[in-house]
Amino acid sequence: MTKHNSEVPGHGIPDQRHSAEPGAPSVDESLIPGELAKEIRRLVHDLSNGLEIIIQSSYLLGTSDIPEDSRQWIKLLEQGVEQSARINQELRAYVIAHS
Repeated sequence: MTKHNSEVPGHGIPDQRHSAEPGAPSVDESLIPGELAKEIRRLVHDLSNGLEIIIQSSYLLGTSDIPEDSRQWIKLLEQGVEQSARINQELRAYVIAHS
């Protein structure tokens, strides 16, 4: 395969999927480039901080004296919070495993 000087689209990161010589070590295509992984980890951290505010607010709402007919909205909020936190954890684990 021949080496080419293209970039990973949208990231300005050299695309090193092809090696210059047969048998030469190639870059693992499943790895996230270092700078990109660093930025994703930062965003995941910031998202965690925002989710923590929502989680705590949701908990406090659940302990408040709220009319029974409004409790369904709190349950819906809690489900969304749990789903978002789970996705955030999965994203964090994926970035760690692939960088």
